[in-house]
This record gives sequence, structure tokens and C-alpha cells, in this order.
Amino acid sequence: MKLICITGKTGTGKSTIALALAQKLDGLYVDIDKIGHQATSDPLISKKLCNIFGDNILDKTGIIDRKKLGNIVFSDTDKMQILTDITWEYMEQELDKILLQKQQHFIFDWALLPKVKYWDMCDIKILVTSDDNIRKKRILERDHISKEYLEKRESAALDYSTLSFDYIFDNDYTKETTDSFVEMIYSDAVKEQI
Repeated sequence: MKLICITGKTGTGKSTIALALAQKLDGLYVDIDKIGHQATSDPLISKKLCNIFGDNILDKTGIIDRKKLGNIVFSDTDKMQILTDITWEYMEQELDKILLQKQQHFIFDWALLPKVKYWDMCDIKILVTSDDNIRKKRILERDHISKEYLEKRESAALDYSTLSFDYIFDNDYTKETTDSFVEMIYSDAVKEQI
């Protein structure tokens, strides 16, 4: 089993890289953000979050509205830690189950990977970067959020030490550059071990 971890700020295109690499390797792509979304949908976790942050984090259907929750936690590191503490056990259990599958390559995609135990398990660590102005424009269009909300979210983002990575990909968002990088990872780091 080989674990490839891809991280970077939101909007850098890390999911595009991760999906392309998973396809090239016939590997299992894991979007850890989606597991976090599942965690907040779990009834017990949802109840705990409402007890702490109030019912105003719910939408009209009674499901946690991630933007409302984000408005609370992104500007307060203590509240962000509370959210993490409540959701992480669920997320970790799901990720551990995924890693038990018979699969040669797992590609994990998450902005917070360097903060969790799976980082030390990574065989290949990739940081995806991009021009900040282009990245932020992409996020605003993709997520339909305000600039104020984006700035709150950005303030909670990790600062990555480039020394911790095997590869750093500066994304210009072109298919050619992406394909070239994926081919390099495949050839340099993985192909000989398949």
C-alpha cells in the first residue's frame, strides 16, 4: 500500500491533481473534506455542535449550514478546535476503514493533512500552490461566498513549510501543466513500484 497525500490552500486545484493522479494509478481518491461534511451530518455530532454553537447553525431543514458554522469558527481558533475535537473521531474512524481496503494506492486530499496522524504515514507528500489572486477569484466563483467570508476562512488556513514536502506544484490551472506534473509523479515516485 502506498499513501499519497496532497495538500494546499483551498482553491489551488489540489483536488484536480489528486483525481488525475488517482486515475493514472488506478488508485482510490479520498476527499477528506467530504468526510468532514458527513461528520457534521451525523445526528449525534450535529446535536453536540448545536449544544455548543446554538441552533442558529442549522438551515431551514434542520441540517448544519456549513457557512453559518464557518462564520463562527473561522475567526476563533478556540471554537475551531472545539469543532475539530467533535468531528475528528468520526473522520478518523472513516479514514481508518478506508485504509483497510485492498488497494495499492490511496490518494488523500485535504488542506489540513499536515495536522493529522496520516501525514506521518504518507509515502509521498505534495503541496499544491498557485497565484493568490487567481486562487481567491476561483474560490469566490466556485463556492458563491462573499469576500468577507473568504477572508475569515483564509485566516484559519495553515501556513505550509515547504521543507515538509517531496513535491511542490505551482498550479497555473492548465491541463498541460497538470498532466505533466501527474506524469512526473507517476514516473519518478510510483511506476517502478507497481
